[in-house]
Amino acid sequence: MQSTEKSIMNKLYFTSGAMFIFALLVVYKLVTIQFVEGDQYRSIADNRTIKDDIIPANRGNVYSVGGSLLATSVPKYDIRIDLVTPSHKNYEAFIEPLCDSLASFYNTSSEEYKRKLRLARENKNRYFLLARNLDYSQYLQFRDFPLLNLGAFKGGLIVEQTTKRDYPMGSIAQRLIGYERFDDQGNVTRVGIDGAFGEKYLRGEDGKRRKQKIGKGQWKPIEDYNQVEPQDGYDVYTTIDVNIQDIAHHALLEQLEYYKADHGTVVVMETKTGEIRAISNLGRNKEGLYYERLNYAVGESHEPGSTFKLMALAVALEDRVIDTTTMVDTKKGVLSYYGKKVKDSKKGGYGNISVAKAFEVSSNTGIVKAIHNAYKENPQKFVDGLYRMNLKDSLGLPLIGEGKSIIPDPRIKNGRWSGIALQWMAYGYGVSFTPLQTLTFYNAIANDGVMVRPKFLREIKEIDTSIETFSTEVINPRICSEETVLKLQQLLKNVVEKEHGTGHGLYSDKFSMAGKTGTCQKDYVNKDQLNYISSFSGYFPADDPKYSCIVVIHEPDKSVGYYGADVAGPVFKKIAQKIFTDAPVIDEINDLNQKSETVKASYDNYYAVAQKYKTIMPNLKGMSAMDAISILENMGLKVRTQGNGTVSKQSVKSGQKVKPQSVITLVLS
Repeated sequence: MQSTEKSIMNKLYFTSGAMFIFALLVVYKLVTIQFVEGDQYRSIADNRTIKDDIIPANRGNVYSVGGSLLATSVPKYDIRIDLVTPSHKNYEAFIEPLCDSLASFYNTSSEEYKRKLRLARENKNRYFLLARNLDYSQYLQFRDFPLLNLGAFKGGLIVEQTTKRDYPMGSIAQRLIGYERFDDQGNVTRVGIDGAFGEKYLRGEDGKRRKQKIGKGQWKPIEDYNQVEPQDGYDVYTTIDVNIQDIAHHALLEQLEYYKADHGTVVVMETKTGEIRAISNLGRNKEGLYYERLNYAVGESHEPGSTFKLMALAVALEDRVIDTTTMVDTKKGVLSYYGKKVKDSKKGGYGNISVAKAFEVSSNTGIVKAIHNAYKENPQKFVDGLYRMNLKDSLGLPLIGEGKSIIPDPRIKNGRWSGIALQWMAYGYGVSFTPLQTLTFYNAIANDGVMVRPKFLREIKEIDTSIETFSTEVINPRICSEETVLKLQQLLKNVVEKEHGTGHGLYSDKFSMAGKTGTCQKDYVNKDQLNYISSFSGYFPADDPKYSCIVVIHEPDKSVGYYGADVAGPVFKKIAQKIFTDAPVIDEINDLNQKSETVKASYDNYYAVAQKYKTIMPNLKGMSAMDAISILENMGLKVRTQGNGTVSKQSVKSGQKVKPQSVITLVLS
């Protein structure tokens, strides 16, 4: 009996001891959690219920050379309400006027909003959507609505901001300006100027705002302010001229539609500086509509055809192995090398002609025979001449995706050299260049032998403060001698001015042009798929060039036409003609603007000019708000004003082209 009692007592003692030890462990753990590991667990809890939300910075604006807006970041706002937050007193006092405001904004029933909001409050909805995708002025309007104007902690206001990239000129030059492109995994790639300069200049610095989880994956700002304010990116001023861009875009589009071509590109470059004034890249979709699909001018390397004859003659003239007076026998328009034929478009050929005439009439046999005779014993000398004129090198453009030039070289293994490489190169086959690489060479001839790098940017600014400027870069101060340049310039003039020149149909006695036509077979290995590339490259005016220009059109409808003179040449002429025609318009606007700086021009004068040139922005500075608004509205434009009094600033500079329904902001003071 005593043994049993003792056993029971021992068990009780052990149990109580174990419980005491367990209690001590619990206390120890609690103390440890509270004072030792507390910060860690509190941090884990906070991370699950509180987060720092990224506020994307507004990307900088992109402007034309004249200050017209090409791309801008537009803030958009979603407005929600946490219906648990407002006190009973505030809710009852302001719910009816809030619903009246919402009904007025949406032009709908106030009673319907009362029903929805009361039901949402009963269901403890903390994330009720009131408005989506508001612009800034609408956002300010909502913030003034009853209840919402009490803020986040008393009124339950939740504001979510996003940014949308807007292009005031629509799709024109959008591929150059740049945009976001998403793949199937949601990864973003930026192209054009936005892609090339986005990280360095346009991106800005993101901000942060602390948010708290309110359930069901929904988050609500904790404070009415941001922990870190976002910093907008710098503004980029390009070399694009919106007037010339508009001309080039529509001239190309019209021709692509007429010839039902697959795609095409146009580039207009200022001769002395290399500044790109216009670049249009249009491709056709399945519905037959054209849009800025790819940057063909920069990225698409292709055989240039007869426009390369200028490069071939430049090398031969510089090496003094031929002259423009050198005579060649075109052999009835057909030559044969290693079993491959070179043919002229004219049946029977041109007989015995000079190299100059062979260039003017674009005789394949004439140019090929001249180059063959000069370099057949030493073809690498011809290749070295091309290298010497920087045709091997890429242009080193800041834009992503520049296409590579291809020049066969007999010294390089797998260098695309063959027995007929020299002859094929002479008239633009077997070599490959992008349109911009070809234009850069033609521009060098127009610029008296000085080759400049194509330039897309002029300046980087932070508001009105200059951050960085971009000067003209010279690739080669003299690609060939002055004598060679003068001969090549004359050849290019003759193509247009001589009656037998392939570009004679483009001749105008009102303004001069110089250039070379090009017609190149495409997919010629498979004759069933044979297509053409039509091109024209040159400059204007011929004697004192201001602009160089290239037009390349791929796969025009062969039943309508495919020769470079017929397909690409008219686009070149229309661009040159319109630039010259529009010049007096700008001069008239500028003349009136200058008068307004000294003697206030009358409203009637401004109105007359605005009606005559409805796409050109007048100078409204110093004019009364009423008069300025009347002029702009009669031009088919929308007007916003800031302040009171007379016009001190306008969002679009005078002389710039504007689209109908564009929004113009006038600052009054």
